[in-house]
Amino acid sequence: MEKLHLKNATMTWLDGGVTHLDGGAMFGVVPKALWSKKYKVNEKNQIELRTDPILIQANGVNYLVDTGIGSGKLNEKQKRNFGVTSESKLVESLQELKLSPEDIDYILMTHMHFDHACGLTEKAGEQYRSIFPNARIITSEVEWDEMREPNIRSQNTYWKVNWECIEDQVETFKEEWKHGLIKMVHTGGHSDGHSILILEDNGETVVHMADLMPTHAHENPLWVLAYDDYPMDSIAAKQKWMKFGKEKNAWFTFYHDAVYRAIKIEDNGSIIKAVRKAN
Repeated sequence: MEKLHLKNATMTWLDGGVTHLDGGAMFGVVPKALWSKKYKVNEKNQIELRTDPILIQANGVNYLVDTGIGSGKLNEKQKRNFGVTSESKLVESLQELKLSPEDIDYILMTHMHFDHACGLTEKAGEQYRSIFPNARIITSEVEWDEMREPNIRSQNTYWKVNWECIEDQVETFKEEWKHGLIKMVHTGGHSDGHSILILEDNGETVVHMADLMPTHAHENPLWVLAYDDYPMDSIAAKQKWMKFGKEKNAWFTFYHDAVYRAIKIEDNGSIIKAVRKAN
């Protein structure tokens, strides 16, 4: 498991599963001739996308950023449509670190689309139960409201099995949520309730853009997803927070990237430092 060590915090990437989605959908109106130079594409026009939660350990607290695609949640048609080649091994990843699901204190949900939220619950007989019974689950108020009452566009990604049995654990915020070294900021864009994470640790900064910049190839503020519900909000948020990150010489971290876990980038987009995903 790859790690990023800061002064008072450690970030560890866990195994949340692998999907392959249409490259055109992932890069919106950007021509394939451009984006395919920056990110590998297969013969089906799909790109590999990890769904790997990040464990942040800081000052004795265990935070989990999103939860992967779960295990046993997807039927065969869904696996085929989403190009799933590996389901989540999240619990096994925690066990390798001598941790259990009960040790997670906070789950920071950037948003609650199925590929981020399936790992919250699991089947127990005919019902579902929380995988992380002791965790406080943090997400924006807007995201939580839409999760429970999705619209005609979002109902395919907000699933009742991912929220119904954990609603007593959920705590929402309007604009910002802070705890220790971590701040969550509601940005909108990818979803109306989408949030990013900022971690500041004695002069070191990490910016987790979540699905505003799902891979390193999405560094250009105009390269937004066809999946984004509010693309102009995505562009505005990317401009603001990427400028912030670059000025801070921040690490930009990823949940979906199949190549990098974290990068530092110059104003021209050049990668100057990186934590690569192991093969």
